[in-house]
Amino acid sequence: MNWTAIKSIYVFEMTRFFRTFLQSLISPVLSTSLYFVVFGAAIGSRINEVEGVSYAAFIVPGLIMLSVMTQGISNGSFGIYFPKFIGTIYELLSAPVNFLEIVLGYVGAAATKAMFIGTIILITAFFFVDITILHPGAMVLFLVLTCVSFSLFGFIIGIWAKNFEQLQLVPLLIVTPLVFLGGSFYSITMLPPVWQAISMFNPVVYLISGFRWAFFGIADVPIATSLLAIAGFTGLCLLVIGWIFRTGWRIRE
Repeated sequence: MNWTAIKSIYVFEMTRFFRTFLQSLISPVLSTSLYFVVFGAAIGSRINEVEGVSYAAFIVPGLIMLSVMTQGISNGSFGIYFPKFIGTIYELLSAPVNFLEIVLGYVGAAATKAMFIGTIILITAFFFVDITILHPGAMVLFLVLTCVSFSLFGFIIGIWAKNFEQLQLVPLLIVTPLVFLGGSFYSITMLPPVWQAISMFNPVVYLISGFRWAFFGIADVPIATSLLAIAGFTGLCLLVIGWIFRTGWRIRE
């Protein structure tokens, strides 16, 4: 394992992130504050509690998951797309670095950035509502797995994309709607039976449910199912990335 190569890629990506540190810090704080004003105050005044938890506190795990997923995809996709765009990826492919080391460098940095944003949002939430994390270990586990899996997914999108429009296509048209329809701001049990059954086909439901259980001990689906879902998604992304580097699909185009 070429740890020097992994460190070089990781440090380069993190340095780019900290060059825009102020924007990276202010943006999630402002967006989280707006969500609390709109959903916590406006809607929360009409919905006092959800399954025994105040509505303002109930939406916190969903807000964190929404930001972590979108940031993981965004950072993971842009990190590998930019070398493709300017042509430096050929230097990387010709260097004595295998695909696993490339993935560890880029995805590790993207996941770190997503975790940083998620932590900032969690800290911001404490200023608005009283939150008690019942299972902190499980909370960290779900957060790390989500950051890694969606950074891997973003890495795949970055390789697939041929232009900046395609880079934003999947997050905007697929991932964001799935997050909003995945129980971020409501419990699946609040839906009619037909829509509850349909929601079970949304993979984001399992991630948000498990993450919310870590906070409040309530979940829409069994915790084991949530863990299996995110582990399966992570494994699938790794298999796809392995196939991409073996075949050179979209890399050498």
